Amino acid sequence: MKFSEFADILPQAGPVPAGVEISGISSDSRRVERGHLFFALAGTRADGAAFASDAVSRGAVAVVAPKGALKDDPGAPVLEVEDARRALAFSAARLFPRQPATMVAVTGTSGKTSVASFTRQIWEHAGLAAASIGTTGVVAPGRDEYGELTTPDPIALHRLLDELAGDGVTHASMEASSHGLDQRRLDGVRLAAGGFTNLGRDHMDYHPTVEDYHRAKLRLFDTLMPKGAPAVIFADDPWSQPTEAAARAAGLDVRTVGRHGTFLSLKRVEHERHRQRAEIEHAGTIFEVDLPLAGDFQVANALVAAGLAIGTGTPAETVFKALEHLKGASGRLELVGSAENGAQVYVDYAHKPDGLENVLLSVRPFTTGRVIVVFGCGGDRDRGKRPIMGEIATRLADVAIVTDDNPRSEEPASIRAAIMEAAPGAVEIGDRHEAIRSAVAMLAEGDTLIVAGKGHETGQEIAGTKHHFSDHEEVRAALAERRP
Repeated sequence: MKFSEFADILPQAGPVPAGVEISGISSDSRRVERGHLFFALAGTRADGAAFASDAVSRGAVAVVAPKGALKDDPGAPVLEVEDARRALAFSAARLFPRQPATMVAVTGTSGKTSVASFTRQIWEHAGLAAASIGTTGVVAPGRDEYGELTTPDPIALHRLLDELAGDGVTHASMEASSHGLDQRRLDGVRLAAGGFTNLGRDHMDYHPTVEDYHRAKLRLFDTLMPKGAPAVIFADDPWSQPTEAAARAAGLDVRTVGRHGTFLSLKRVEHERHRQRAEIEHAGTIFEVDLPLAGDFQVANALVAAGLAIGTGTPAETVFKALEHLKGASGRLELVGSAENGAQVYVDYAHKPDGLENVLLSVRPFTTGRVIVVFGCGGDRDRGKRPIMGEIATRLADVAIVTDDNPRSEEPASIRAAIMEAAPGAVEIGDRHEAIRSAVAMLAEGDTLIVAGKGHETGQEIAGTKHHFSDHEEVRAALAERRP
């Protein structure tokens, strides 16, 4: 691809001839190859400007950087731009031009993974070639790959979208994290619709305030989506109204869902242990749906997914039939097994205050015995949420066991101590393996155990080293130990 083909993205009036061939782009100097454009981005841990010379030595034909970022000559032309991250994303979209024809993105604190998965499943039920991209990885026809980032970096994302489109995928749903939106990772994605689930406390190690966190989420609506596109917003959250207002101000077609929703209005829900029977009104018609998932929050997620599917052209009747066949995303209130006395054990990804509260409230209606929870908090992240989660656990569970999550570089005992300060009566068992075994061992008839925090993850990071650890495997092993 010639440099001139980036004319609307990168400055052309400079030392790079229009006919120069650009073989690729990179924001990591270690991955630069001959003919690449290197984007010198300022990160939270390192500044790309410090690696510009290294990138040039590896073959970069030019360096793209924010204005004034490079103080020294890297040995190749420097192209200064107002927003280097945005330029990177649009350059990636130019280099990998194909995308599924119908792209939707969902943002919010909790529920993004489920909504992206549910939307894909609805489309699949309608006979469409669909994919989902998010925290649990990439799922598409013939493809199921584990991932670690909620929103991939723009080069990886646009390469992936190009591959999916090339494989015949016509519809794709993806998660839009606050980091991803703030760091321009979704820029260049041609969105047909967007969704909002809720807003709670999260990523306070990155965003100065909850308001700043919300503004990052709003970028999906006020910057990335085209005017007139459907914005499907869950209506029953404290942050729903300001989100609706921002979406309307951006000229979007706001469609609210939930008990206070007008596009999809939830009229009634009957809770059972493994399913929920819901009555949903749409366009003057009441649809009765047996949702095969537990928890109020899953009803909310299903409604947002249904709104996105209907908003992008799937017939409502087909959508509501599809809801009865949904499978929960891995590690999202996932029933992993039962004790011999019928007590059930769930694994859930809840690692934020709102998420923990939602999952504990969700299992209470069908629990005749005790609600038991095993949880912790990650290291090198928002420290303020630790006592909040301790208070929630001891208020909503009958037995709370505080253990290690991903301590990362922090001292595990100090993390647990911060939780225990607001968790009177909680039991502290630092070793997560032992904590799960102890919780399973105490299960009596009618009890429900939630192992929270890690969900689908298969690793535990301690002192900078990631060790294999799966809550699913630990629960199954502990249940096997109980059986005669």
